[in-house]
Amino acid sequence: MIKTKAAVLYESGLSMPYAKSKPLKIEEVNLRDPESDELLIKVRAVGLCHSDLSVINGNRPRQTPMVLGHEVSGVVKAIGDHVTDFEVGDHIVTSFIPNCGQCLPCKEGRPALCEPGAEANNAGTMLSGGLRIEHADGSDVYTHIGISGFSEYSIISTKSAVKIDRDVPFHHAALFGCAVITGLGAVINTAEMKPGTDVAVVGLGGIGMNALLGAQLAGAREIIAVDVNESKLEHAKELGATAVFNASEEGVVERIREYTNGGVHYAFETAGVVPAMKTAYTITRRGGMTVTSGLPDPKEEFSFPQVGLTAEERTIKGSYLGSCVPMRDVPRYISLFKQGKLPIDQLIGERITLEEINEGFDRLHEGKSQRIMVEFPE
Repeated sequence: MIKTKAAVLYESGLSMPYAKSKPLKIEEVNLRDPESDELLIKVRAVGLCHSDLSVINGNRPRQTPMVLGHEVSGVVKAIGDHVTDFEVGDHIVTSFIPNCGQCLPCKEGRPALCEPGAEANNAGTMLSGGLRIEHADGSDVYTHIGISGFSEYSIISTKSAVKIDRDVPFHHAALFGCAVITGLGAVINTAEMKPGTDVAVVGLGGIGMNALLGAQLAGAREIIAVDVNESKLEHAKELGATAVFNASEEGVVERIREYTNGGVHYAFETAGVVPAMKTAYTITRRGGMTVTSGLPDPKEEFSFPQVGLTAEERTIKGSYLGSCVPMRDVPRYISLFKQGKLPIDQLIGERITLEEINEGFDRLHEGKSQRIMVEFPE
């Protein structure tokens, strides 16, 4: 058992600003030893993601107390007795859907839909069952989607880890654990976008910006960026968007449809809110595809004229984890980054300490920064 400093969530839905209410308490907790198929990792960088924010604000309630954080890079410090594919000193990126390899979705090559992985994540436990974090008095602390990365150290399943090259900076590598594979994967895996087509990305957070980079990489003709934040629209131009539209302006849907001569072939909704999904669906042309990778409040519903699915041969697809196979896709995407073809380094805004995490989530909510990374010293 080792001690680790971590950010612990005790209650969701506290009032903003979080700098004042401090939903995440920085304190020392204990980590139990890794079990036979698990790793102890030294966390080096972890991103602040809207998936974490949705737990903090109560949109997607989880068990508490819980250590959040899932977009992680780090170094293996200890291995379980039966671990053969990782060694102490390996650099890794986490995958927030542990894949058992035995259920039907895993065998079909769709590990993002792993059934035991989803069950464990929903229960706040490890893939093999149970918890690995505890308070000094021995009381349990729940695990966030198999990772709990807002901590100096973490216990993860080998099924939640991907070995990476050691020359990739940790603050860059962490992005491949969520934002890159979710955004890029939605374009390449879920939509299987065809070169020369027109694309729109609605919502320019970390996932949306990666979808934009994915569309550029896949050979889109027009890349339309849509958001309510002018600074993000300007950044999208710098990353290759051919046109930008502010979603808060009147008549924006009609202007996008006019600009694209009837709509885009592929629209990617990444904001996780119903108005963004409505915009994405409406600006998709006849015969086109609308892909959503956002995670809205479970109570929210999206409706559309059903006749359009038939009469216009529309397609609506969900994309979870970018429909990725992490062991296959993370090394591929990192290779593209190292070759200069995937400039994810331009997506990082601030690099902060764990003690600044509540203020960081305030800025994430306000959309005032690109990806915010918590970094830990070696």
